[in-house]
Amino acid sequence: MTDLFLTALGLLVLLQVKHLFADYFLQTARMLSGRDEYLHLGRVQHAGLHAAFSLLAFLIVGATLVPALLICLAEGIVHYHIDWAKGRHGAARAYGPQDAGFWRAFGVDQFAHQITYVAMIWLWSAYAL
Repeated sequence: MTDLFLTALGLLVLLQVKHLFADYFLQTARMLSGRDEYLHLGRVQHAGLHAAFSLLAFLIVGATLVPALLICLAEGIVHYHIDWAKGRHGAARAYGPQDAGFWRAFGVDQFAHQITYVAMIWLWSAYAL
């Protein structure tokens, strides 16, 4: 295995740990409220937390600052919109945890975040090394 492959795997693990904490342990009441509102301070804070922790993960694996910062800024914007789309979808249908549609939307949301991490690692490995 190459050093790049092992570093990419390590980065993926760090991004998974970051996702666990930012999505499940560090969300505040403000971050969880108003999920269907487009302009929402809590969502900005939540997406910013993701971007900041992603930047830390990139720096831990030795990424240079400017490319990593640009990739993580893009992640914050994408994360914001993925969460908003899920919130809007769920609110329009009045889904709750008892509804299968809630869990489908949750699964699509999480899948979109995971694909974002794959894209981030690809961008870093293809352009930012």
